Amino acid sequence: MSCPNQGELFREPPPEAGSASLRPPRATWPLAARMRPRRLGEILGQEHILRPGNLLPRLIASNRFGSLIFYGPPGCGKTSLAEVIARETKSRFVRVNAVMSNVAELRQVLAVARRHPEAATILFIDELHRFNKSQQDLLLPDVEEGSVRLIGATTHNPGFYVIPPLLSRSHLFRLEPLAIPAITGMLKEALADGERGLGARGCTADEKILADLARLCDGDLRRALNALEVIVLSLPEKTSITADELEIFARERRIRYDTDEDEHYDTISAFIKSCRGGDPDAAMYWLAKMLAGGEDPRFIARRLVILASEDVGLADPSALPLAVAAHHACDFVGLPEAELTLAHATLYIATAPKSNSATVALGEARRAVAELPVQAVPVALRDKGGQASKRMGHGQGYLYAHEFPEAISGQSYLEKPLTLYTPKISGAEAAIAERLARWKELRVKLRGAGRRA
Repeated sequence: MSCPNQGELFREPPPEAGSASLRPPRATWPLAARMRPRRLGEILGQEHILRPGNLLPRLIASNRFGSLIFYGPPGCGKTSLAEVIARETKSRFVRVNAVMSNVAELRQVLAVARRHPEAATILFIDELHRFNKSQQDLLLPDVEEGSVRLIGATTHNPGFYVIPPLLSRSHLFRLEPLAIPAITGMLKEALADGERGLGARGCTADEKILADLARLCDGDLRRALNALEVIVLSLPEKTSITADELEIFARERRIRYDTDEDEHYDTISAFIKSCRGGDPDAAMYWLAKMLAGGEDPRFIARRLVILASEDVGLADPSALPLAVAAHHACDFVGLPEAELTLAHATLYIATAPKSNSATVALGEARRAVAELPVQAVPVALRDKGGQASKRMGHGQGYLYAHEFPEAISGQSYLEKPLTLYTPKISGAEAAIAERLARWKELRVKLRGAGRRA
């Protein structure tokens, strides 16, 4: 949605120090823009950062904050909070959208702010994650000197998208999706407000209808308000909104999911951890979210193959071939039928006994190779192919395992024995633990008999 003042720059001469470049809402603006909060007390939700006595309200009240970065999903109030801060501190507010801005515009904004320090410029950069390193570097001197106070808004994890020098000079605040009751209350207010809202049309709605609309918008207040405006403008004046009006909106609902950014990584992480933790219900929910968001089914299948070895392992050796089969099925069956295969494999792995012994053993082996002296291959185990190898005695003394009970000869396969694999007692691996314990006793006996001989 295009918002008012986007990319607006200072005009010469600047206004009196302490004034703000925030105009009153116009009737032509979208409802979400008209209903923006005007004071800190009108900000919905976000009690975890806005509760009286918390850091952010204290910074605003004292007007002694530096740069701020607001991180959270769409429609949670990042822009509204920035505008309210400008009003409360009587600062000049300049808004730049990182998608449409360029270095020339940024230089102009910073130059004007530098010439007029009395204006107490707040530079609000929407979608800060879209600025490249060079653009972010350009901000550093003015942020450092206090020529501007930066407020950045991003839906992406700042740790991955904001350069460390800028991040270290900013207070980072995470905003959460708004709760359904909070959105419902704002929708009710928008219906009744005759000045900024839709009150002039006289439409009404039961609280349940408004709550259902809020639920469909996944914590995004901007989306909820603009959906309400579309519904109200499509109805005659003084009518009541019913479930029928929500039905079309519900059919067209799109979940928030980006296939190569934060939602992608966060959701697959939740899926993996749910499978690992043995929660098939949660695993199926995250699977359904990924499929509804358009995730590549082969990506999900690859994660299942990894899970089968990393987290199920020898506790259920059937998990790996089943996951590999699911990956193959995604290729030759395709969507939507491949969703059933992914559900099958997800439930199998989520409900299987778990063992990470293969993961741990590999890690221990790598550590031994990296940190300990590298062991030479024992002469008895070396390849004896070729005349030179035979003359050097390679392979001499090798005991062919199948000539001994249970294929245990008692021979050592390392010059300095190491314990890298410790079996778990989960599922089928419990039998492996018993077998290894028996083999250990058998080796001790065979070695003892060899020494006596």
